[in-house]
Amino acid sequence: MKKCLLPSLLLIWASTALAQPVERLVKVLVTPDHDNWLYKVGEPVKFNVAVYRNNVLLKAAKLRYEIGPEKMEPVRKETVTLRDGTLALDGGTLRTAGFLRCIATVEVDGKEYRGLTTAGFEPLTIKPTVDNPADFREFWDKAKADLAKVPIDARMTLLPERCTELTNVYQLNLQNINNSRFYGILCVPKKEGKYPAILRVPGAGVRPYYGMIAEADKGFVTLEVGIHGVPVTMDPSVYDNLSRGALNGYQAANLDDRDRYYYKRVYLGCVRAVDFLASLPQYDGQNLAVTGGSQGGALSIVTAGLDSRIKWVGAYYPALSDMTGYLKGRAGGWPHLFAGDNLAFNNKPDRIRTVGYYDVVNFARLVNVPGRYSWGFNDETCPPTSMYAAYNVIPGPKILDTDNLDTGHWTYPEQTEKMTNWLLGQLKGGEVGKR
Repeated sequence: MKKCLLPSLLLIWASTALAQPVERLVKVLVTPDHDNWLYKVGEPVKFNVAVYRNNVLLKAAKLRYEIGPEKMEPVRKETVTLRDGTLALDGGTLRTAGFLRCIATVEVDGKEYRGLTTAGFEPLTIKPTVDNPADFREFWDKAKADLAKVPIDARMTLLPERCTELTNVYQLNLQNINNSRFYGILCVPKKEGKYPAILRVPGAGVRPYYGMIAEADKGFVTLEVGIHGVPVTMDPSVYDNLSRGALNGYQAANLDDRDRYYYKRVYLGCVRAVDFLASLPQYDGQNLAVTGGSQGGALSIVTAGLDSRIKWVGAYYPALSDMTGYLKGRAGGWPHLFAGDNLAFNNKPDRIRTVGYYDVVNFARLVNVPGRYSWGFNDETCPPTSMYAAYNVIPGPKILDTDNLDTGHWTYPEQTEKMTNWLLGQLKGGEVGKR
């Protein structure tokens, strides 16, 4: 029974974490007048809105739109009736590098349908707003030194129902700082040999994990981790309860203290996962990559910045990037600590100071290994302004995949395929040892 259940659970995870939105009866398409969605600072942009039902323009629909810098108060908004189903709009411009967004919403038969497009203004010149603490490296070097004193104490539990002909699958838990544990799903090829390794770090939330079994079957040691210090094979209801209870709002827990902030244990847990992979006799000793999306995109960059054993990075739409943007009048990264209701609570010197030690921007400055990065301009969870602020300071070789400009906080299958092929290709190409 468990073997039958697993593929459906994986499908549920994929549909919520990475897959594109479900098609809807009414489509609201917003397009800019530049094919590449890019403009020079000060250059005007025009947006065209078209509303379709059954792939035919919907006439006489009432539509409201708003235009403004992403995540900020709109500078222009209006409600109009579309005579022929289309509307041309002068979008204005931006006077500094960033993103200008047009959101259009139509109501049909009591339901709302929404579309948006985001124009980029010289995004490769966006600079971070977050402070880079003078003792940033010293802080993390000490933290890693403290972690190194803690035994790994790896405990592996075979999961026979998940094993394949080619791969053994284990629940793994490791000793982390503060007498905590760090859990994940480890997959190891059964055939004797030396293999490249992949660490997958998770997006936000609280959930079970199933492991990178397909990649292990192709000849890779893989480890997919959770971050919350709880086993990753429990009934889904346990994680639902944790997300509504003890772990609700974990992203801001102890933000007033840089030594106790929630993500300190998480970032060091990722280093501990690398410690373990590097210690495995099946690891080839040289070829190790990290990958993930959203919070996982952030953790990928953080891990590569903290640990020189990481040789390649594959990051989708990294969160936790330039989080102080809101304090400077522009979009900041998830979890939007200084926006909306969070602003009054977190806009305090000690909390702002802590953010500097955990913002992805400051880890990105340390990433010297090749990386592939992927996001779209329409992401409303991780605003592109915040992601470019991190990407632009990465000194190492980097590729940014923006063929998927219209994506929000999700990926097309083709986008994921490109990333996977690149990452596995790098690991295979650099592989040493006999498999």
